[in-house]
Amino acid sequence: MLNLQSMLWKNSLLAAMLGAVAGAVGITAIPRPAFAQDAYPSKPVKLIVPFGAGGITDVVARLVGQKLGEELRQPVVIENRAGAGGNIAAQALAQAAPDGYTLLLGTVGTQVVNKMIYNKLTYDSATFTPISLVSNSPYVLAVGDIPGVTDLKGLVAYAKANPDRLNAGSAGNASSPHLGLELFKIATGTAIVHVPFKSGAEAINAALSNQVQIVIDAIPVVKSHVQTGKLKALAIASEARSPALPNVATSSQAGVPTFQIGSWNALLAPPGTPKQQASIVAGALSRALARPDMQNRLAEMGIEALPTGEAAYQKHVRSETEKWTRIVRVAGTKVD
Repeated sequence: MLNLQSMLWKNSLLAAMLGAVAGAVGITAIPRPAFAQDAYPSKPVKLIVPFGAGGITDVVARLVGQKLGEELRQPVVIENRAGAGGNIAAQALAQAAPDGYTLLLGTVGTQVVNKMIYNKLTYDSATFTPISLVSNSPYVLAVGDIPGVTDLKGLVAYAKANPDRLNAGSAGNASSPHLGLELFKIATGTAIVHVPFKSGAEAINAALSNQVQIVIDAIPVVKSHVQTGKLKALAIASEARSPALPNVATSSQAGVPTFQIGSWNALLAPPGTPKQQASIVAGALSRALARPDMQNRLAEMGIEALPTGEAAYQKHVRSETEKWTRIVRVAGTKVD
């Protein structure tokens, strides 16, 4: 029996002989056989998450990552790189090899807002290879125990009567919940103190222990605590009610129509990633999001699948840039 080394040597010799014959008869090239190890992906894919475990971005990463891995036929390994509003994770992507084996679940912070509120960034999100939008989850404004507050109008009245006496927790500076708070303050003319944490889960825990009185976060992060009565949902920051929390009014119904925000995510690869790899991942994501079991699970959790593909991503980023440029300027939000 021939060993592997001998087989490879014989194959190489045969290829050389065929090449010589082809040259002699005027054939310029003979297609090389494609070997299994040349196919992408041939090993696990790493998905970097810009925030800690338990927050909405982590929830989406683990849910989508599992189905994406099934479509790619390789494990998708989640790596949480929390800190600096997503900048640590984004920098890790910027430095990763452009081979399709490292991806980022980007957010409005990493892709749009951080460049507006941080004086110095060590990465340029515009150079990332865009693969696709992934999902959006409308935000819920929920409160703990605030005397006399039973609805959104009551919260606004209390906040105006007690400026800087209420604290609102978020998943960190420049996170979507932080932006949601700034948007709410502008929309209502209130003064509320922002308290950043490393994840949405930590902010929720702070609300449950009354370290903060307000949380603005995605439905999956807040839902169970609302259903058990530990937190009271005052409004969903969306045009439509969510089937995941059907009894909670929209922000328009609650009297603050301009308070609309959700946590959206996009899949990105390092700068210079070949289009072939990006296209394979985009196709796998599209198939994963189209699965009936995936659609049912997303709806149950209050997460909306967004249109896939690079064109939809670019259009969305332009719209979000226009929106948040105005809000950041009015709020005067700066981190350093």
